[in-house]
Amino acid sequence: MAIQILNSLTMKKEPFIPMEEGKVKMYVCGPTVYNYIHIGNARPPIVYDMVRRYLEYRGYEVFFVSNFTDVDDKIIRAANELGEDVFDVANRFIEAYHQDTCALGVKPADIHPRVTETISDIVEFIEKLEQKGYAYESGGDVYFRTRKFKEYGKLSSQSIDDLQSGSRIEVDSRKEDPLDFVLWKAAKEGEISWESPWGNGRPGWHIECSAMVKKYLGDTIDIHAGGRDLSFPHHENEIAQSEALTDKPMANYWMHNGFINIDNEKMSKSLGNFVLAHDIIRQHSPEVVRFFMLTAHYRSPINFSSELLEGAKNGLDRIKTALSTMKHRLDDCADYGEQDGWLDKVSELRTRFIQEMDDDFNSANGISVLFDAAKEANIYSREKQTSKSVLEAFISLFDELGGVLGLSLHEEAELLDAEVDQLIEKRNQARAARNFQEADDIRDQLKNQGILLEDTPQGVRWKREART
Repeated sequence: MAIQILNSLTMKKEPFIPMEEGKVKMYVCGPTVYNYIHIGNARPPIVYDMVRRYLEYRGYEVFFVSNFTDVDDKIIRAANELGEDVFDVANRFIEAYHQDTCALGVKPADIHPRVTETISDIVEFIEKLEQKGYAYESGGDVYFRTRKFKEYGKLSSQSIDDLQSGSRIEVDSRKEDPLDFVLWKAAKEGEISWESPWGNGRPGWHIECSAMVKKYLGDTIDIHAGGRDLSFPHHENEIAQSEALTDKPMANYWMHNGFINIDNEKMSKSLGNFVLAHDIIRQHSPEVVRFFMLTAHYRSPINFSSELLEGAKNGLDRIKTALSTMKHRLDDCADYGEQDGWLDKVSELRTRFIQEMDDDFNSANGISVLFDAAKEANIYSREKQTSKSVLEAFISLFDELGGVLGLSLHEEAELLDAEVDQLIEKRNQARAARNFQEADDIRDQLKNQGILLEDTPQGVRWKREART
């Protein structure tokens, strides 16, 4: 059975057929780097990392691109408030993004292009749109003639006459039509800018991704993905720009993940009800956070709470305990070969996992198979005689399916005393240098591994937390 994808463009499940056999071109919209990402921002990288891993598991070679918007009104505002250079702010939060997503088990993209590295490509893209009559200059700004693109609204399934301007589409008297959106913004005094045929300025938000997709992946790609909030206007405008230029489909499959809610309300920085991923992974195991994210289908909304995270931790621990038990039994067993069809049961569990994941990357059902595998493993572990072949098959299954989901299901080994002492010394050095953030991070790292610190006049004392 072929992988089925719910294509946001048609709102139908469609068999996945890549343009080139065995290869996938995939683009995921990345963050605007003016602050740490909140836990809602962390969902797309986790979700599409899982999609990427599963495609690779099914034998595809995936070329994966995810951008950074490193120049934007919000970044400029943040730089002004902090009294810093725009590039310094962007670089700091790009590094923070990498740290947070790496902790959450997200593999780096093959390319992480930045807007500031793609300016010449963006200018060339806009010039060609202007030559084709899709773009016009007004007061140093350049706009896209939205109504000229006859299929505008096809992703959001709305008539162009019913569409309202999105949050980043400026309504301006200089526009020919209120629905026209900006491709190039004329420079304001004191703002970062680049030279262009229309005067100094910088790109609009939507054109950036269109130019980067074209530069790094070509005119048409297999999968374009992002959060549901990007469907309109961002992705709608990307389609208009790209297809107006190339007369080809921008992407054959569009994927959009659901929101994360707090008290059933979408989490967002604008609403002020967000929780930073940076803080969450200091308080909870990043692997538990990832597991929590994948226990829901990627298109479904998720309610976030510490209680739900604790439930996810308990579930993950059950799976890890089952695997640990199998490994311990492996040390004292002979090889009896096949026993009562157990190898067939392991094979059936693998087949079920693939069937569930083939159905629009249903990680929630895939994890249900992992729980069933843990249950079967526990039953088998209670057998008086266990076969090395069966135990190894179960262990291999856990490693295989866990790897697809980006999870290591092996219980973490305790830190050695010498390793604890080294981390404490590193923390002492950070405190002496008044780098209190690093000191706190080390303390939390130790706490997550069951090491409790006590600062006393005689120095730092530590002890291992009692395990229940």
